[in-house]
Amino acid sequence: MTASVRRSSLALSIASLLLPVMASAATPKQPWMDTSLTPDQRADLVVAQMTQEEKFRIIRADFGQEHDGIAPPEGALGSAGYTPGIERLGIPAIQETDASLGVTRPGADKSGTISLPAGTVTAGSFDPDIAFAGGAMVGGEARGKGFNVLLAGGVNLVRDPRAGRNFEYVGEDPLLAGTMAGHAVRGVQSKKVISTVKHFVLNDLESGRNTLSSDIDPVALRESDLLAFQIAIATGDPGSVMCSYNRLNGKYTCEDEWLLNGVLKGEWGYKGYVMSDWGSVHSAGPSVMAGLDQQSAGEVFDKEVYFDKPLRAAVAKGEVPQSRLDNMARRILRSMFAKGVIDTPVVPSKVHYADDRKVAQRAAEAGIVLLRNQNNVLPIARNTRSIVVIGGHADKGVLSGGGSSAVADVNGSPIEGLDPQGWPGPMRYHPSAPLDTIKSLAKGKVTFDPGTDVDAAAKLAADADVVVVFATQWAAESMDNAHMVLDGKQDALIAAVAKANPRTVVVLETNGPVVMPWLDSVAGVMEAWYPGSGGGAAIGRLLFGEVSPSGRLPITWPKDESQLPRQTIQGGGLGSKEAPASHVDYNIEGADVGYRWFEKRKLQPLFPFGYGLTYTNFAYSDFETTVDASGRPAARFTLRNTGKTEGAEVAQLYVTAPGETSRLAGWRKVWLKPGESRRVEIVADPLTVARFDAKANHWRVAAGTYDVRVGSSATKTEGHADVKLPESVLP
Repeated sequence: MTASVRRSSLALSIASLLLPVMASAATPKQPWMDTSLTPDQRADLVVAQMTQEEKFRIIRADFGQEHDGIAPPEGALGSAGYTPGIERLGIPAIQETDASLGVTRPGADKSGTISLPAGTVTAGSFDPDIAFAGGAMVGGEARGKGFNVLLAGGVNLVRDPRAGRNFEYVGEDPLLAGTMAGHAVRGVQSKKVISTVKHFVLNDLESGRNTLSSDIDPVALRESDLLAFQIAIATGDPGSVMCSYNRLNGKYTCEDEWLLNGVLKGEWGYKGYVMSDWGSVHSAGPSVMAGLDQQSAGEVFDKEVYFDKPLRAAVAKGEVPQSRLDNMARRILRSMFAKGVIDTPVVPSKVHYADDRKVAQRAAEAGIVLLRNQNNVLPIARNTRSIVVIGGHADKGVLSGGGSSAVADVNGSPIEGLDPQGWPGPMRYHPSAPLDTIKSLAKGKVTFDPGTDVDAAAKLAADADVVVVFATQWAAESMDNAHMVLDGKQDALIAAVAKANPRTVVVLETNGPVVMPWLDSVAGVMEAWYPGSGGGAAIGRLLFGEVSPSGRLPITWPKDESQLPRQTIQGGGLGSKEAPASHVDYNIEGADVGYRWFEKRKLQPLFPFGYGLTYTNFAYSDFETTVDASGRPAARFTLRNTGKTEGAEVAQLYVTAPGETSRLAGWRKVWLKPGESRRVEIVADPLTVARFDAKANHWRVAAGTYDVRVGSSATKTEGHADVKLPESVLP
């Protein structure tokens, strides 16, 4: 056979193979696979072909891993939740995994993963691009391990520094939290993985979270926690919203029709589906009619699989209309189409862990906050003769938070046997040792001491040129810390070391602010929060000035508990015997969360919201304000780097309405080289200028004179002016 004949024969063979495909494309048996249709149209077509049994199956997920000796469902990848696919309709299985900071389930390759730093670090970067990159990293790892739903997007506001899940969240301010969480969700979903936002809403404490009622005036709720969710959902368009454990003003959030049907699906026009948290469902008909679309792992975590037999009975009796069941299935399918889960099914693939660790490291470098730097003790010169590193297992790794967001690093755990071993443990460290990076950057002698013997550590520190003490505070899901004090003898250790050597720098790895009785005795303090799988390298590079600190506080740092709206948390502390509160009164602070509480009460915090140092200085000049055609105030100013090192300033715009406390209305993170200047403009987000009008049920900007200021923190003003705004209603 000649070459030309062979080519002709091959072409005919290929054509014969393609003909059925082409015919199928022209007259598809599954018209919902036509990508030219909208997600709504495609979901409608599928629902029309589903059996009643298939509809009842898609609205509940099973726990996807072994539990109490019970094998996981067939087909599950060790997932947090699993719903089998509908093969005849081309609908893939739903494989869900925790959580915001990294994939916490082993997945198809049965290995660990990479952890981002704490959400407070991402928030502290004040950089939406960092949030997006982190979300994309975790979303990519989830897809590589075979998961198509990520239980990410923690948006709950930090109302108390002792709350156990603060490390999963993104600060105390609604604009900051909503913006950063929204961009993280966008990053996740860029990998064709559905992301949630959670926990909807006011799940701001962990003590008694399954029964606790979070009590707050609806207007204050609109202007605080709900506002954070509103911004996050508008920014990220998550495929799912997860309702929370707690009650809201006495009603469980997963049964709250005002919250789910009224605000979320009605006013905000949310088109995705509402899933329950694991153990937050208490009924069939009431939950479904309130707006809950999917029950999560009810056979393990709820009293009953309410979305099976009880819901079938409710539909049969007419208590739940058939149209509502169809709508539940439709919403789930719509998100699967809209986020690419159906068109691009997950196929387990190689995960590039080394590259992902760099993403985590960059996030840590962008969000770790330098709080104190007396006499320019930092950055440490590479030719420093002698450096002593003390405590915090800095020779092994960096601490992580506990619970469902605790990531098992792909490189294993450098420390085993730490208590608690059971839930919400085990306590984990990521194998990214700060000591390794310090040694790699220092040309002089570096010595490590575990800090277990206070006197020995102080003696060793006395002759060093610089001392770096690492201090830790563990926190976890399902518990709140009882106090703001560092565990064990760490305060005594720091005080003794600082007395022996005033050139002492403290690096904190904590869930939130802690009291610092030794603050005036140390030369430097760096808040690393939980810095993630690249945290050790990030800390070392920041200490030596390989990268200039650019993080700012996303949480106001109180001097102690006496400055908080609630001085104690009932039932706080691991293993507490005290019964948790049945109600928590958030009307004490209402919408005045964090820096607004301090302003309202005229309290001086230890460090204000938005505060952070770097290795250079900035000057503001030529401040002016304008109001655009839509009534949004804006500030313009010139920012100049007056130091000798490249660095970033986070310029923050605050707007104060008549008779109100100030609100963060926008910000810009600007990197400048030494001597460089730039004209900067920040336009206020309309929702931060308006107040919610409960009677009219809309956001309204009151006519009046507003103070518009730019600051380098919530308490330091670099320029301000009064502007007059006309009355307006936001669309």
